[in-house]
Amino acid sequence: MADVTKYQPINGGNLVSDVKSLFSILKTRRTMAFAYGFMFAFVVFTAFLAFNPSTTTTFSPSFSSIFGGGNSVTGNSSDGASGSRYSSFFSYFFPNGSFEQSNRVVPPPAPEANLSRSSNATVQPPVVDTEPPRVKNRTEVNGDQTKRTVVPENPPAGNQTLGLPVSPPTAIQPPTDAAKNDAQSTQVSEVPNSNQTKSLPAKAPPVADDQVKSSGLKSIPSQNSSSKTEEKQVAEGTSPANYTAPLSKKQKGEMSPDSGESAKQNDLESLKNCDFFDGEWVPDDSYPLYKPGSCGLIDEQFNCHLNGRPDKNHQKLKWKPKGCDLPRLDGGRMLDMLKGKRLVFVGDSLNRNMWESLVCILRNSVKDQSKVFEAHGRQVFRGEAAYSFIFKDYNCTVEFFVSPFLVRESEVPDKNGKKKETLRLDLVGKSSDQYKGADIIVFNTGHWWTHDKTARGKDYYQEGSHVYEVLNVLEAFRKAITTWARWVDRNINPMKSIVFFRGYSASHFSGGQWNSGGQCSSETEPIKNETFLKRYPPKMVVLERVLKGMKTHVTYLNITKMTDFRKDGHPSIYRKQNLTEEERKSPLRFQDCSHWCLPGVPDAWNEILFAELLLKQQQQTRT
Repeated sequence: MADVTKYQPINGGNLVSDVKSLFSILKTRRTMAFAYGFMFAFVVFTAFLAFNPSTTTTFSPSFSSIFGGGNSVTGNSSDGASGSRYSSFFSYFFPNGSFEQSNRVVPPPAPEANLSRSSNATVQPPVVDTEPPRVKNRTEVNGDQTKRTVVPENPPAGNQTLGLPVSPPTAIQPPTDAAKNDAQSTQVSEVPNSNQTKSLPAKAPPVADDQVKSSGLKSIPSQNSSSKTEEKQVAEGTSPANYTAPLSKKQKGEMSPDSGESAKQNDLESLKNCDFFDGEWVPDDSYPLYKPGSCGLIDEQFNCHLNGRPDKNHQKLKWKPKGCDLPRLDGGRMLDMLKGKRLVFVGDSLNRNMWESLVCILRNSVKDQSKVFEAHGRQVFRGEAAYSFIFKDYNCTVEFFVSPFLVRESEVPDKNGKKKETLRLDLVGKSSDQYKGADIIVFNTGHWWTHDKTARGKDYYQEGSHVYEVLNVLEAFRKAITTWARWVDRNINPMKSIVFFRGYSASHFSGGQWNSGGQCSSETEPIKNETFLKRYPPKMVVLERVLKGMKTHVTYLNITKMTDFRKDGHPSIYRKQNLTEEERKSPLRFQDCSHWCLPGVPDAWNEILFAELLLKQQQQTRT
């Protein structure tokens, strides 16, 4: 009674105190110890089941679904360490939560998945989860009305390339040890427009088509893509920009006109830093550029085919620079470039050689050749001061002005009152006013400076009224080229006209010169070893110095080396059909080892001219 009285409230108490008093008898030490022990055991047992869901399968499916989650799959213990053990438990009570799913399914890679590799990066295999809230660094794909999130399993390594997501039915197998340093980007099979790929923090972004064009690189499509899937992407408008659509067209052989233009632009980019004049002659059965005998405009002097030259190998060689491939001269395209323009050659008979070559190439590309004709109806192109071929459909002309020295040939009276020839080093040729307004001008001089009169330099060179008794030919050449350069700077408008200077064309006389029994008729193969080439002509060294000091930009076509290889390309004894009596008696004595057979070497000069014009046209278009 004493104990009960001890716990009674003072001053009467209340209802709560009365109820507590009824249970006070239960608050003995033994009862409380039992209650606390039972609660501790229950908490420990519950925690054990929660953190070891595999053991729950022995009890009941409902109990397993609480702790293991609805999508658990056995046999996936290797991935258990990477996931959170809390996700399944809390997802039961909070189904809209954002916790990771611990038991992932990693099927083998899909056959249509296309992987591209780059070094120094790590692959991130995707983990699928039903997580509505947005998480950083993920790609969402709409499939079966369920959003699936790609979460990197490991932190991305530096300098990696992250690719596009795989379509919902597929997944990527984790990389092997051998591929840990490779970045794999997966091509999208089907990505709806409504759920675009989010930008990822990759250090190596994909290169756009415009960047490829500007770097000169060609985009190489993968060979492992599914054409059906790509066609579906193109039809639905869901293909990734700058990749799938062009690839699909390539596979179907339906390239757009723009792709052809892109290839041409890429080819031009490769020519920009190429030395056209450092290379070799290589066999090519697709040459010559026009069929021998097909061009009746070739002078007899250059028409080795008509004159009976039996060997043909000299026609099937093309010039190949070491650093690039020259574009084959497309006569139609060049005529399009020349519409409404004048292309003029000025110089000696070697420039006439080049002029006839180009006229034949362009004429053979015209459907109606009756609309290509010489302005004065001439059929022979020797003896006159100027010639002009008109291409009526293109409203353009390809002309030649005879000026072997580029400065003026003149006459002065000698002591006996007779006239003697001189060369005015201070005046350009008389025809200069006729071509100074041309759109493209190709100058040359060289061979006539090797003749006896110019080489001796006695009473021949004139400046003003003064005739030099003796003047070194190299100094005379410098004075003449300087006079030409000053005229160009004063009279040529660089905003309208493009100026070229073609360098010295090598000769191959053996045993003498052009008028003293020099020969080359036995040569049927080009020189292949550069050590047998001649040294660079001193006159061309002088020319280069003058060109560098000019205000007007002049493109130097330095064909000296490329022609020095071709000892096999001259007319030699096949320079004419009707021989004189003296020539019949000793035909080997009269050979032409300076000019070139057509088709032949000058065709390559025109291919270089064509390449230069393409580059200049591209430059003008961009500016």
